Amino acid sequence: MTYPVSSDDNGLNIKPELMEKEKLYHHVFKDKVILLFKDSQDFLNCYEIEDTDLVNQVKNSKSDDEVEQIFEKYIEREDIKN
Repeated sequence: MTYPVSSDDNGLNIKPELMEKEKLYHHVFKDKVILLFKDSQDFLNCYEIEDTDLVNQVKNSKSDDEVEQIFEKYIEREDIKN
């Protein structure tokens, strides 16, 4: 299956019709991590993460599972701060 998020010189290219509902997608673009999520009502949710450490970890990841673990650790770390 083709990944529904890509980028080129003109910006992000998103193909929501290729996205599974309730699945998180990510893409690194211009030193930001873009998170995309299509919910059960077909609404597309988009988030930008600029945290340099997190962006670098995602850039250096080897798999989607590793990216998911990076986000889980980040969320845990933020919960502890609050």
